[in-house]
Amino acid sequence: MKHAVKTPLAALFALPALSAPALAQSIDETVNEVFANSTGWFVSLIFSNFPGTSFPWIVGWLVIAATVFTIYFGLVQLRWVGHSISLVKGDYSDPNDAGEVSHFQALATALSGTVGLGNIAGVAVAIGIGGPGATFWMILAGLLGMASKFTECTLGVKYRNEYPDGKVSGGPMYYLSKGFKERGIFGGGILAVLFSIFCILGALGGGNMFQANQAHAQLTNVFGEYPGYITGLIMAAVVFAVIVGGLKSIARVTEKVVPFMGILYVGTALIIILMNFDQIGTAFGRIFEGAFTGLGVAGGMVGALIQGFRRAAFSNEAGVGSAAIAHSAVRTKEPITEGFVSLLEPFIDTVVVCTMTALVIIITDQLITDPETGLFVLNEAGTAIQTVGDNTGVALTSAAFQSSIDGFKYILAVAVILFAFSTMLSWSYYGLKAWTYLFGEGQTKELIFKLIFCVFVVIGAAASLGPVIDFSDAAIFAMAVVNILGLYFLMPIVKRELQSYASRLRSGEIKKYK
Repeated sequence: MKHAVKTPLAALFALPALSAPALAQSIDETVNEVFANSTGWFVSLIFSNFPGTSFPWIVGWLVIAATVFTIYFGLVQLRWVGHSISLVKGDYSDPNDAGEVSHFQALATALSGTVGLGNIAGVAVAIGIGGPGATFWMILAGLLGMASKFTECTLGVKYRNEYPDGKVSGGPMYYLSKGFKERGIFGGGILAVLFSIFCILGALGGGNMFQANQAHAQLTNVFGEYPGYITGLIMAAVVFAVIVGGLKSIARVTEKVVPFMGILYVGTALIIILMNFDQIGTAFGRIFEGAFTGLGVAGGMVGALIQGFRRAAFSNEAGVGSAAIAHSAVRTKEPITEGFVSLLEPFIDTVVVCTMTALVIIITDQLITDPETGLFVLNEAGTAIQTVGDNTGVALTSAAFQSSIDGFKYILAVAVILFAFSTMLSWSYYGLKAWTYLFGEGQTKELIFKLIFCVFVVIGAAASLGPVIDFSDAAIFAMAVVNILGLYFLMPIVKRELQSYASRLRSGEIKKYK
């Protein structure tokens, strides 16, 4: 039994005593109400739909940009994928080039920021609402997004700042200000400041508090209820121990964590798919049929397309600009090479990991058709029928895996913790670079942000600040509004880099180092 604790404030005003959980809930509710009232308009603006449709305009903004870059650069994501793999392997890497991390480390750091809970829960929501056909559109959006990553990460390296101590700073805030100035276009500095503000807010919220909150929620599913601040303090201590060493320390961790968590999750999915080998053909048949007929989906084919595009955009963050910050630190003298490496990121995140989740859900037949409505619903334990929504995403994925592998909740708990931890590491670096762009470089200024970031880890795990998380998610996609606007003006520069590199590669001027 928990005893009520009389607070000095309650005693002073003779208010009823509150238990610690009740007091925490009261504080949560107060913060939620104040924050929702002051920022709700911004959240609604970012995530509102096109008039007369159910299609979020921000998803359209991302997908249209990805399509433009795909056409403009002549299907760069297909023509250069082989060279991209060679670069990741280090075939063209000169250890004497400026930069802090290898091509592989930069890719792993950026992937750790995108491969996360969206791949577990988000995909389930997309299929639950959009049907199996949403998988096809999700894959298509992922393939298109590869061109967006290529564009922004090339610019990130080209316009980065390189310092005498070997450190570098890059990302949209630098190429917006420098690139616009180089082309004689007004407003780059304003866009850079806006991007930095949104990036800091997104790093503290969606890249931090949300991750800690979901990690704690999954741990309580395994170990039972306990105070969230315990999870928060442990995670904050581990995160601080890594990020205090800078990007090289983050990269050393992510290059080990990302492959491990990828193998753990994708490997488990592959086992289930192989266990149900005879269902693979049927699953792909349902995916293609649902993509063009929208069978069993409210809104038909359009409903499947919306959910697929939406989930891909929210998962791989192509066009948001965040990954360009991590990729900017690579050791290279050729900016375009990191553009090639970065285009692998949406492929791994969306085309591979998200598709694995989708196949497991479809193959294990966790979705059934409601005989009354004809729409897909979640079949819990084979009996209870529940309409799929945002709150059933993890439940659907967990049920799909659990149906074939008993005790999957433990594997899922490990996956969620690793995904949350790696995401926090990457976003701490993104937020830090936005912070130093606004307030200047220096160890003291960097340490202040790192401490603030770790405090928010504890807050995120201990609190249930819904509107705060909503606002930070909106801030992340507001980054995309600013970033993509800049990319449209700067993409001719990327094309010149591509043409120059391709010409020198063909002539043999660019050679392998191993």
